[in-house]
Amino acid sequence: MEHAADGSLVRDGTILLGAGLVFVLLFRRLGLGATLGFLVAGALVGPQLLGLVGDAETKLGFAELGITLLLFIVGLELSPTRLWRLKEDILGLGLLQVVACGVAIAAILALAAKFSLAAALAVGMPLALSSTAQVLPMLQSSGRLRTPFGERAFSILLFQDLSIIPMITIIAAMSRNPEAAAGPPGWLLVVYTVLAIAGLVAVGRFVLRPLFRGIGNLGEREMFVFAALFTVIAAAALMEWLGLSTALGAFVAGVMLADSPYRHELETDVEPFRSILLGLFFLAVGMMLDLHAIAERPFFVVAMAAALIVTKAGIITALGLAFRMKWRQAVALGLLLSQGGEFGFVLLAQAQNAYLIAPQAASLFGAIITLSMATTPFLMMFTRRFREEPIVADGARDGPKADGANAIIVGYGRFGQTVGQMLMMQDIPVTLIDTDIEMIDIAEEFGSKVYYGDGTRLDLLRQAGAAEAELIMFCMDGDQLDLGQLEAIHEAFPRAAIYVRAFDRRALVRLKPGPARAVVREVLESAIRMARLALEGLGVSPAEIDRAEQMYRARDRERLRIQIEAGDIRAARALVAEQAPWGGGQRE
Repeated sequence: MEHAADGSLVRDGTILLGAGLVFVLLFRRLGLGATLGFLVAGALVGPQLLGLVGDAETKLGFAELGITLLLFIVGLELSPTRLWRLKEDILGLGLLQVVACGVAIAAILALAAKFSLAAALAVGMPLALSSTAQVLPMLQSSGRLRTPFGERAFSILLFQDLSIIPMITIIAAMSRNPEAAAGPPGWLLVVYTVLAIAGLVAVGRFVLRPLFRGIGNLGEREMFVFAALFTVIAAAALMEWLGLSTALGAFVAGVMLADSPYRHELETDVEPFRSILLGLFFLAVGMMLDLHAIAERPFFVVAMAAALIVTKAGIITALGLAFRMKWRQAVALGLLLSQGGEFGFVLLAQAQNAYLIAPQAASLFGAIITLSMATTPFLMMFTRRFREEPIVADGARDGPKADGANAIIVGYGRFGQTVGQMLMMQDIPVTLIDTDIEMIDIAEEFGSKVYYGDGTRLDLLRQAGAAEAELIMFCMDGDQLDLGQLEAIHEAFPRAAIYVRAFDRRALVRLKPGPARAVVREVLESAIRMARLALEGLGVSPAEIDRAEQMYRARDRERLRIQIEAGDIRAARALVAEQAPWGGGQRE
């Protein structure tokens, strides 16, 4: 039986991953997004249609780790400076959106569908949430995530993610489940929550930061992955043990590390697990869709999905206008956030366990959320011309608002410090990345924020904001970058101009044919400067010194040209200066 179970697990995994791969690629190709692809794939292979994969409940329980990891990454995004800058949109626009949409949808359910007040609230609150997993990739792919529009959408999504915790508490307070009634009173849960958050913050400051510093000194990247996953799961497990939300634990774990030097490395390490588990979550949700219940009441599902989209789009558009957005952008924001979200499935399950709604109702509203999510790509596609601002000749357009970086400097040693300080003197926002823990600590003492990580990795550069950066500058010691990496970085981030510090002539010859805007030999200018000082000390005239420098530079450029064309450092040996070019060294 054990072999059969193992075979079933492998078979189910193969079918789910294969179906997800096919449909996500297809839906991406059609411009409909990965989320819808996962949902359709799950519904197709699930028990309702082809019946190729079963036991959706177990898979959903495992896949909910994806939601936990998603909130951890959201927490990592909340550096204090960004949180403070977005406070008006988060606490104002976000709060008003959740409350207004939740109350409006609950009123529709109570009046039109004859739901009780408790049931209407239990369903209206989840439907007020939008899909972070669907909207953020859409903003990223369109290059609008760090624009003022994108930051408003992010602020609303962030507040929605934070509001899950009080929503779960409200559902628990309204619960008709005797087991829930036997649990601790609400005031005690509040005390538990405050103590747990304080404990997690203390652990983050006095345990986790020294732990990650030690791992960084060892240079073991695999241990970073291990420690990151342990941090998330341990924080979630603590909250679960106290009867609180596991998502809250993961979120607090992210926030307490958001301002650490290891933020980008942690994001990079956790992101693949988050993506896989979140995909599995949507596959499991698709498998659990009760298509028979939908078939019995198709008009109700379609009408409620339409009511949800119209209500949310209208309210969010009105709030956008109230917050001084242009009407086109307000409409775009309303349409972008008009769908239900992945946390709605979690809250509907909570409402069902609390005996506030029947299992059939949970299935119906799960289908309504799914249908609303399916409409978003079509809405954005069909309204593009209507939403876009008309192009005005010589008119100013909104550009990216660099929360992080106009420039990314990889390597903050003696070379990178000079480059970074000159850029910062011109008020150019810079993100600094290095792998030297001692250097990171010293830089922090002098007020510079340096993040830990390997800045030659595409995934870490992407987490650091390379897609929006104008400059990527590689200032590392030694010969750490090859032409293939350089070309891959340019292809992934074509907008950024790349500058590279070359360790020596060999590195320059190897990298010069690549896409870098400039490759700079690290010792050339200082060596020429020393030679000039030495000649000056020997009494050579300034004119002869200038002539010597010009001749050296001309010969050096010609040698480089020949060596690059030949691909051989040994080419053009005859051009090496063997005697003083000024004909015997005329001195003053």
